[in-house]
Amino acid sequence: MSLHHTPRPQWLTFDCYGTLIQWDEGLQAVFAEILQAKNAPHIDPATLIAVHDRHEHALEQTPPHRSFREVSGTALRLALAELGLPSQADDSQRLTERIGAMPPFPEVVGALQQLKTRGFRLCIISNTDDDIIAGNVAQLGGCIDRVITAQQGGAYKPARQLFEYAYAQLQVAKEDVVHICASPHLDHAAARDIGFRCVWIDRGRRSPLPDYSPDAILPTLEGVPALFDTLGWSNPAYE
Repeated sequence: MSLHHTPRPQWLTFDCYGTLIQWDEGLQAVFAEILQAKNAPHIDPATLIAVHDRHEHALEQTPPHRSFREVSGTALRLALAELGLPSQADDSQRLTERIGAMPPFPEVVGALQQLKTRGFRLCIISNTDDDIIAGNVAQLGGCIDRVITAQQGGAYKPARQLFEYAYAQLQVAKEDVVHICASPHLDHAAARDIGFRCVWIDRGRRSPLPDYSPDAILPTLEGVPALFDTLGWSNPAYE
């Protein structure tokens, strides 16, 4: 697949955590703090992250729909129990507060600003709650035009429901959007099933899906404006 000879999109949609925001780094830090507070130096933070992620993804896809705050907190309690550690009431709050404070990758704000000058409208589509992601969006230089969350759509990626909700809210067809993301599991599955165009920001931390190839692959967001320039999408008046 290729973006060449396809229409210029009206909107660019982005996954947030791992694409724009330093998710892995932030999780590593907060889970290390939680383990230190529980006097559990024998457990690697990466182990707790992996167990937490497994529970979190399962809860996200299990009815009824729950807020991300509830999902994340329940997943943390289950993960700690699985590793033989006790839970405290403030564990979940510590985690969600730290998620909302996670900063962007170094190149992100500059790249978003360049895309804005090219006339694109920018939207985040994220598996989170409005109040949690607000702290992250506040660090993105005022570039984001719209934020659509799982809380609003009543569904979590990779379910196509959240993307279909986003298109309805933006009042566009899938052909009017290019999605930019770092998560094959959560975003590429929907791109494969729905058929929207997708740029993979491959930061070297996720494996691709075996049955899907994105339209373009870049190592960071920095290369996106130049890629779009080569497609003739640099002029805001482009029709």
